[in-house]
Amino acid sequence: MKFADVKNDIAFRKIFGDENRKIILISFLNAVLKLNGDKKIANVFILNPFQLPIIQSLKATIIDIKAFDERGNEYIIEMQVANVDGLEKRLQYYLAKGYTSQIEVGENFSKLHPIIFIGIFDFTFS
Repeated sequence: MKFADVKNDIAFRKIFGDENRKIILISFLNAVLKLNGDKKIANVFILNPFQLPIIQSLKATIIDIKAFDERGNEYIIEMQVANVDGLEKRLQYYLAKGYTSQIEVGENFSKLHPIIFIGIFDFTFS
């Protein structure tokens, strides 16, 4: 039997980013983050991976998996097989866009929730 390569973006999203299979994502997050007891994630809500800009001329981004849990923590999970130029900056950009989408003009910064980034790389990232 031949299985899909989980390092493929489409396969990765199908396995971990499908609302009907979110138990797989929950188990993955709890295992990777070593969450136990009342710290365990019980539920996630999978979000649209397209981060569209408010202003049309700005850059849109597509992340592999974007979800948040019942506590309001946001998770960005990226599968990366190639160490491309500018990867560190790109990942920082993803996180910054995640933060900027959490509050509106006039809202207090204390409303911001943590964003947890998990990078699965097929190379040594430093």
